[in-house]
Amino acid sequence: MDKQVIDDVQSTWKIVEGIAPQAAALFYTNLFEADPSLKPLFKGDMTEQGKKLMQMIGAAVGKLTALDVLVPILQGLAVRHTAYGVQEAHYATVGGALLKTLEQGLGPAFTPQVKSAWTEVYGVMASVMIAASKA
Repeated sequence: MDKQVIDDVQSTWKIVEGIAPQAAALFYTNLFEADPSLKPLFKGDMTEQGKKLMQMIGAAVGKLTALDVLVPILQGLAVRHTAYGVQEAHYATVGGALLKTLEQGLGPAFTPQVKSAWTEVYGVMASVMIAASKA
């Protein structure tokens, strides 16, 4: 990830943070439309789950320049998610739902360059998490 990719992700995340509750709701709508079988993995209050999601993504985005800090956090998150029933194939579904949510939430700010940056960053994060889930 080069500086431009990180800058694109971090600057657009600031926009998403301004609509965090709506973005979280959009994300889960997109996720469950893409794969309804994932819904049972989410137990409890989805509004609270959405807050946690937005906080987690925000923390990860904030640490993109500190991979030595971010990678162990992602690894721990992956182990917990595996215990919840998350499988490797789910990461692609989540990535698709995330990109769709960003497109909906960012509107014209979701340029091809921004899409590429988010795709790259999510791909790196998912790869780290998938590797940790297999360890």
